[in-house]
Amino acid sequence: MSININCDMGEGFGLYQMGDDEAIMPYVTEANIACGFHASDPGHMHKTVLLAKSYGVKIGAHFSLPDLQGFGRREMKVSREEIFDIVLYQVGALIAFLDINNLTLNHLKPHGALYGMAARQQEIAEAIADVAEHYQVSVFGLAGTLHEEVYKGRGLDFVPEFYADLEYDRDGHLVITRSHDVVNPSVAAARCLRAVMERKVATVEGADIDVQVSSVCVHSDTPNSVEVAKQVREVLSPYMPATTK
Repeated sequence: MSININCDMGEGFGLYQMGDDEAIMPYVTEANIACGFHASDPGHMHKTVLLAKSYGVKIGAHFSLPDLQGFGRREMKVSREEIFDIVLYQVGALIAFLDINNLTLNHLKPHGALYGMAARQQEIAEAIADVAEHYQVSVFGLAGTLHEEVYKGRGLDFVPEFYADLEYDRDGHLVITRSHDVVNPSVAAARCLRAVMERKVATVEGADIDVQVSSVCVHSDTPNSVEVAKQVREVLSPYMPATTK
C-alpha cells in the first residue's frame, strides 16, 4: 500500500491570494497547479512551479471550465471538442513553465464543476483522456465513476483519490460547494485513515460507502488547510513512499 497527498494550489490571481501554498507544501507530494481558467495567472503559475520544485513535489495540471468569476464551480454546456481545446490550452501553459525549469508534467486533474461533469458525462471524460493520452500522464479522479471507466478503458494510469475536506453523497460523488468551510483537522485525518485502512467513508446521508484511494487531496483554499494537511500527513505517513516520509 502506497498513499500520496495532493493539493490544489496556485489559485491566487493578480494581487489576490488564495491559501498558503508555501506553508502547505512540506506536507504534500503532488501539487495540482491552477492553469488560469478558474484561478491563477502567469506570475502565480510560475511562482508555484518554483515552489513545488524547491520541495521536490510532483506537478500536475489543474484545469477548469473558463469561469474565473465563479472559480470554476459552475457547470457549462460544452462539446467534447471544446473541452479538448480548453484543457489542452491550459495544460500547454503550465508545460511552458515546467519546460523552462527542467521539470516534467506528472498528471492531470480537472477542477470543480469540470471534475464532476467528467465523472458523469462520457464526452467530457473522453476529452480529458484525449489530452492525457497525448502527454502520457496519469489522471486523477473518483473511483466508481466515468473517471475510472474511461481513463482505465483508454489504457491510462488512473489515480483514485480521496478528499480530506469534502463530503460524499450516497452515489460516491463529491458534494461540491462554492466555498470551503473550516474543517476539523482531527476528523479529516481520521476519515482519511479509515478510507485507507477500511476503504470506507460515511456519506452526508449517514451510510457507509466503499472508496478507493491512492492519493488524498487537501484543498489549499480550505481556511485551515495547513493544519488539515499536517494532521493528514501524520496519520498517513506509515503508508506513504519511503522517499517522502
